[in-house]
Amino acid sequence: MKLWLIKCGKVLNAIKRDGLWRGLSKALHGLWALVRTMYVPAGDILIITSGIGDSARYRAHHVAEELRHSGFRVSVTVQDNPFLPRYAQKFCVFVFHRVLYMGRARVLYDRAKEQKKTIIFETDDLVYDPRYLVHMDFYNHMQAFERLQYKDGVGGEMVRDPYVKVATTTTSFLAQKLREEGKKVFIVPNKLSDEDVAHAKPLFAHHVKMYAPRDEIIIGYFSGVISHNKDFAVLTPVLKELFKRYAHIRVAIYGPLDLDDALCEYKDRFVQNTYVPRAQHFANVAAVDINVAPLEVGNPFCEAKSELKFFEAGIVGVPTVASKTQTFNEAITQGVDGFVAYDTHEWIEYLSLLIDDATLRRSIGTAARQTALQYYTTHTHNEAYEAFLRTKIAEHT
Repeated sequence: MKLWLIKCGKVLNAIKRDGLWRGLSKALHGLWALVRTMYVPAGDILIITSGIGDSARYRAHHVAEELRHSGFRVSVTVQDNPFLPRYAQKFCVFVFHRVLYMGRARVLYDRAKEQKKTIIFETDDLVYDPRYLVHMDFYNHMQAFERLQYKDGVGGEMVRDPYVKVATTTTSFLAQKLREEGKKVFIVPNKLSDEDVAHAKPLFAHHVKMYAPRDEIIIGYFSGVISHNKDFAVLTPVLKELFKRYAHIRVAIYGPLDLDDALCEYKDRFVQNTYVPRAQHFANVAAVDINVAPLEVGNPFCEAKSELKFFEAGIVGVPTVASKTQTFNEAITQGVDGFVAYDTHEWIEYLSLLIDDATLRRSIGTAARQTALQYYTTHTHNEAYEAFLRTKIAEHT
């Protein structure tokens, strides 16, 4: 019952945020995801995820693709699959990504323990620990039913279970948090799928034409969810100054976002667009000149975020200026394949450099694409993690 209340809360929140038809469309998309993953063939590794969206895409489906490239037999399903308990005997390793410890997922988890199978806790966020909810602005916009999933943390019971000795995650910041919980941690970065890279190749070729000096420069921001209002507010004083300096810049926003009142006088300089399917997303990124990835520096929820906004822009040759979080600072080589900015002064400085210099935009964007191809595709591998998995699979076969 609790799981269905949470799902009702998610649907209501989607309708409130996106309108009746778009909200119901997302609900139907979730139902289709359940149907598609209902049949699960036996294999080595089963990844169970909470549902759909970018988190499930990167942490379940793309990770599965990466492991398949290395010869593992991997299946992906969702926590709502009614046949979950049957799979305890069909796999050696179970990876639980943002799964609520309830319903059939709980039964599968308990059966896997009884059979001494390997269970891995997987997270790309701090949502497993309720102590961090105060830093999560999105939590304040949820329906009461939807908040139920955070009462004990998403998968918090698994983190606290001494049986679960291993965790995977996206960033060194999150890895340290999980080590504090006594877990052995493998960092498995978010990566682009083969399909993503294929979509990006012609878009990069087209984007090269945009490097020439032009009458209009477009700064792009891809918000994803409404929780990024506070993140984008980091740019309020930055954009006010840049709008005064440059009459030819525009800001294209993709996804839900409420602009700060201080920017109302410049509302004609903004173009707001709805979020789009995956293939169109890369086309939208390739249509901007500069990508921005602002976050609240020092906010642990933001520090935990991965660098995907950097490499999603990089794969189509778009240069990024990002907040100087630990993750972006580790991922970006300053002034080579992007910029990280600590304060308003640095944001203005680095954005001005890119606005003024088409040649710099080209060199940074091209280098960012090379970084994406070298480090952020499913053909790059985590040898230590894969060796661990092979050992565990051998133990159960």
